[in-house]
Amino acid sequence: MAGPKTLLVLENFINGKFVPCPSYIDSYDPSTGDVYCRVPDSGKEEVEVAVTAARDAFLGWSSKSPQERSQIMNKLADLIEHDLEAFAQAESKDQGKTITFARTVDIPRAAYNFRFFASSVLHHTTECTQMDHMDCMHYTVRTPVGIAGLISPWNLPLYLLTWKIAPAIASGNTVIAKPSEMTSVTAWMMCKLLSRAGIPPGVVNIVFGTGPKAGRAIVSHPDVPLISFTGSTLTAQHIRETSAPHCKKLSLELGGKNPAIIFEDANLDQCIPTTVRSSFANQGEICLCTSRIFVQRSIYNEFLKRFVEEARKWKVGSPSDPTSSMGALISKEHLEKVKNYVKKARAEGARILCGEGVDSLALPTGNQNGYFMLPTVIAEVKNESCCMQEEIFGPVTCVVLFDTEEEVIKRANGVKYGLAATIWSSNVGRVHRVAKRLQAGLVWTNCWLVRELNLPFGGMKASGIGREGAKESYEFFTEVKTITIKH
Repeated sequence: MAGPKTLLVLENFINGKFVPCPSYIDSYDPSTGDVYCRVPDSGKEEVEVAVTAARDAFLGWSSKSPQERSQIMNKLADLIEHDLEAFAQAESKDQGKTITFARTVDIPRAAYNFRFFASSVLHHTTECTQMDHMDCMHYTVRTPVGIAGLISPWNLPLYLLTWKIAPAIASGNTVIAKPSEMTSVTAWMMCKLLSRAGIPPGVVNIVFGTGPKAGRAIVSHPDVPLISFTGSTLTAQHIRETSAPHCKKLSLELGGKNPAIIFEDANLDQCIPTTVRSSFANQGEICLCTSRIFVQRSIYNEFLKRFVEEARKWKVGSPSDPTSSMGALISKEHLEKVKNYVKKARAEGARILCGEGVDSLALPTGNQNGYFMLPTVIAEVKNESCCMQEEIFGPVTCVVLFDTEEEVIKRANGVKYGLAATIWSSNVGRVHRVAKRLQAGLVWTNCWLVRELNLPFGGMKASGIGREGAKESYEFFTEVKTITIKH
C-alpha cells in the first residue's frame, strides 16, 4: 500500500540563505485539486529580517558598475535557460497552465527579462546644460532608490516576478519580493540559482506568504521606499492607502476589461484565430486578454458563427498533455467566481453560445477534481451587465454588435479600466483615428500581444499608475539628482 505523498515545503530566501518559517499555508495543484506544496506564512518578523539584509547589501551592490551587475544578470539568465524544462514543469503544475505555454512563454520570457535589463541599463544617458553667464554647469545623475518592495501575481508567476526584479537590481537597488502564495515554487527554484550567478547575499530576498500579512508588512515598512505591484485594483487601493504616510514611489499594474473592435473590413481569417487566442490564452488569466468583442453589424453573424466554431476546437485537458490548448484555472474559489459570471449573464437574458453550461467537459481520470472550464462565449449581453463591466479573469468573452465608429469608441471606453485594446480593420486612417481616442495604455491593430520591452507598458484609469519598459522602469527604480557646479 502506497504511503502519503511527500509535500514540497518551501522556505524564505533571506540574506543568501533559505530560512524556515514558524507557520505554513497549503498550495494546491489546480489540475487535480490536491495539496502538493506548503508555503511560508510570513509576516512582520520575516520582512524585518529581510529589510535588514537588503539594507546591509545595498551599499556594496549599488557601488558595482552597471557592467558588473549586467554580467551577473546574464549569468542568471543562462542558469534559468539551462533548467528551462524543470522550471516549465513546475510552473505548469503550480499554476495550472499548459506545459506548452510555460515552456514557450513563461520561462523563456523570465530569462529574457534578465537579459533585456542587463543590456538596457548600459545605455541610459544623463543630461548636461551650461549657464556660461553664471559660470555654472548643471548635470544630472540617477541613483538607485534603495530597497524595492516587489509584489507579483499568480497568473504568470516567474515571468512577472523577474520583470520586476531585473530592472530593480540592474539599477542598483536591493529587493524584497513576494510572489503569490498560490504560485511560489518557481521563485523558490530561482533562489537556488542566485548565488551561483554571483548575486551577493541580501541583494534579492524572497519572502513568501499572503498579501494581508507578508504583502502588507512590505508595503507598510518605512525603510522600503518603493513598491511595484501587479494585481487587482482593489488590492492596489489598499497599497496606496498604506504607503501614503511614507510618500513611497508606486508602480501599479492592475486589471483590464479589454475590448477588441472588429470593423466590417477586417480580415476574418486572421482576426478570428487571433481573437480566440486573445480571449482564452492561459485560461483567460492574463490582464491583457480580450473580454469584450465589438463586431460591426454587417459581419456580426458570420463572425459569431466562425468564432464559436474556433473556440470549440480549443482542447481543455491535463496541463501536461501537449495537445491541450487550456489547462486549469488557479483555484476552486476562482473557478466558482468565473462560473458565477456566466450564471449572471444567463439570468440577465444573454445567450451562452458555447462552453460553460452548454457543452460537456471531458477530463482525464486524474483531473476530475481539477479546476477546469471550457472556453465560453456570451452574446446579446447588455452594456451595463457585470460581464461587460467587471474583470472576470477567466475563459469568458462577450460578443456584441455595433453600428458606427463613434458609438463603438464610446462603448469601448465605457468601463473603469483602460489597459489594452485591439482594433481590426484594413483602413489605415480609421486605425490611427480610433487608436488615438481609445482610453488604453496599449492598442494593437490587426494583431495581439506583440510586445517590445523597450516600449512603455501600463494602463489608464483603474488599470494602474506608471509604466514599465526600458526607460520607464529605469526612471522608476532610480531617483534623478541635479548637480550644479560653479567654476
